[in-house]
Amino acid sequence: MDTTNRLPLDLVYQREATQGDSLYMTQPLGDGKVAEYTWGRAVDEARRVASYLKSLNLPEKSRIGLISKNCAQWIMTDWAIWMAGHISVPLYPTLNADTVNYILNHAECDVLFVGKLDDWDMMKPGVPESVRCISYPLSPPNDFETWDDIVASFPPLEGKTQRDPDELATIVYTSGSTGRPKGVMLSFRNMAFSAAGGTQVLNLGPKERMLSYLPLAHVFERTFVELGSLYAGFELYFAESLDTFVQDLQRARPTLFLSVPRLWVKFQHGVLQKVPKQKLERLMRMPVVNKLIKKKILKGLGLNKVKLAGSGSAPLSNDVLDWYRALGLELLEGYGMSENFAYSHMNRPGRSRTGYVGEALPGVDVKIAENGEVLVKSPATMMGYYKDEEKTRETFTEDGYLKTGDKGEIDELGRLKLTGRIKEIFKTSKGKYIAPAPIENRLMSHDAIEMVCVSGANQTQPHALVVLGEEIRPKAADENFRKELEASFKDLIQEVNKSVDPHEQLAFITVVSDEWSVENSFLTPTLKLKRNVVEDAYQEKVDNWYAKRQPVIWQ
Repeated sequence: MDTTNRLPLDLVYQREATQGDSLYMTQPLGDGKVAEYTWGRAVDEARRVASYLKSLNLPEKSRIGLISKNCAQWIMTDWAIWMAGHISVPLYPTLNADTVNYILNHAECDVLFVGKLDDWDMMKPGVPESVRCISYPLSPPNDFETWDDIVASFPPLEGKTQRDPDELATIVYTSGSTGRPKGVMLSFRNMAFSAAGGTQVLNLGPKERMLSYLPLAHVFERTFVELGSLYAGFELYFAESLDTFVQDLQRARPTLFLSVPRLWVKFQHGVLQKVPKQKLERLMRMPVVNKLIKKKILKGLGLNKVKLAGSGSAPLSNDVLDWYRALGLELLEGYGMSENFAYSHMNRPGRSRTGYVGEALPGVDVKIAENGEVLVKSPATMMGYYKDEEKTRETFTEDGYLKTGDKGEIDELGRLKLTGRIKEIFKTSKGKYIAPAPIENRLMSHDAIEMVCVSGANQTQPHALVVLGEEIRPKAADENFRKELEASFKDLIQEVNKSVDPHEQLAFITVVSDEWSVENSFLTPTLKLKRNVVEDAYQEKVDNWYAKRQPVIWQ
């Protein structure tokens, strides 16, 4: 099926007509039970919810919110909102009440779909009383109108709703590492260009299977999973919970698996807890057992059927990439932003280069500014920021390129390497500038480290804050284990310091005992570090750490 220049709703109706009886989504319900949705059932339920939305007589192009973990209803709701002539506003399922309130008020949402959530009681106070709420089958207890009642009570909306390609389709509020989230306005054309281009480059077809578990409120998952499945026609499976993740993976047996760096690192740490790194490397060098070991590890991770694995949202350390590639899983990094619907650069199978995020995708024009900033332009580039013309103007060059905020360089084959964030670069007391990201990537090669933040503005040399892996933390209470770990961190500092310029050499590593999580605002909902929050949390202790003159400090 040719999906070029087809808008998302065109594809919804096309799948309904041509694949109505084919299985589309498998939704876990708990206790090992699942609900299965054919394309026909999914579109029918979306049409019925669209009828309900039409019955509310909302103003044309009203903003309608949806807050839920990933589930079948999330995707059907997006379609229903578009069928009814409105604009979808996804909210991350981990936001606090204050941010929920800000987004619903800023977008002037009239209606909110409330789905599968872990902490609805914490979020609920942020929902204005004027907002009409509808609950999904897996929602926390509430007294809202329910999805199932609406589907049972309303007839399907007839015909095929036509939306203009340049009409606003969705407002994606960026998780943002600083300040209030910005509302990225994306048109149907933006979304269509990104989805059609991404599925064609990856050569995806109806025989693929994917597990949907990264937040659908984020463009990475929405482009390659929600719209990817629509444009390629493949099957989707949903994860029930973190506890059942391995079973969910094994049910889905995905052929395409996308994740973020933190989860790739966690998977690796889980394997290395069972088989120490040195032992695994030794086994991998033995031709007789090499294939068996690789197969066993990938099967244990639920990734043995994966033909294409991707990582995005933040940089992944070279060591982790090489580790997966040694297992026979060519882990491909990609690069994109909310502002271009995750459509910018991607490594191609057989053409990837470790440390690079790949080549520009078809239709993407890229150049490097004089200050080293990566500038991109394509039909996937946003319409602008909602209700913020000034910020929109600041984000574009005079000739229409999007300022990414990332520094980068391009190799002779057109592959892009990101060398740091323009705003993250800090200056030492010696007046030297430091980009933290490349140093952080080198530190992440240590298999006991789960997260790291390199800092040191106005100090003589930079330092690193590290969080130990979940499995390592309890062991660090043992004195002998801690001594071994400390010795390995001293070696790590020496190794890193040999590979960087003198002004970038680390003064020390501080091992912090705190947890950095989405819940305490140290991480964004897509598990990126909120650098300013991390630095502020330890600011008062920094001078004292430098005064100690020790290579490893335990906090």
